[in-house]
Amino acid sequence: MSIVMNLYYTGSDGNARKFAEEMERSGTAAAIRAEPGNERYAYFFPMDDPETVLLIDAWVDQMALDAHHATPMMNTIAALREKYDLRMKAERYISDASGVPASDTKFIRV
Repeated sequence: MSIVMNLYYTGSDGNARKFAEEMERSGTAAAIRAEPGNERYAYFFPMDDPETVLLIDAWVDQMALDAHHATPMMNTIAALREKYDLRMKAERYISDASGVPASDTKFIRV
């Protein structure tokens, strides 16, 4: 089981992208990727919304996510969100342990 958080950061004047760039440049994103239990920490840019950045943040379980939330790094992230005046929307997903059903694999090109 994995917990996947889709976090949408939205701002103005390119601030969401600037936030993601600073997270990468400062090493904060790399530090999060190195945390025990982190499976993915990646930023994406929707083609239809230049003022939004999508962060896909995946953890092995709730304990790993809780441990991440208890780190001082969360203060750094919160300060950057304030600096860039970002609003957020969150979606939470739990992975399906059985994986992709055979009926769906015909739609996936590997």
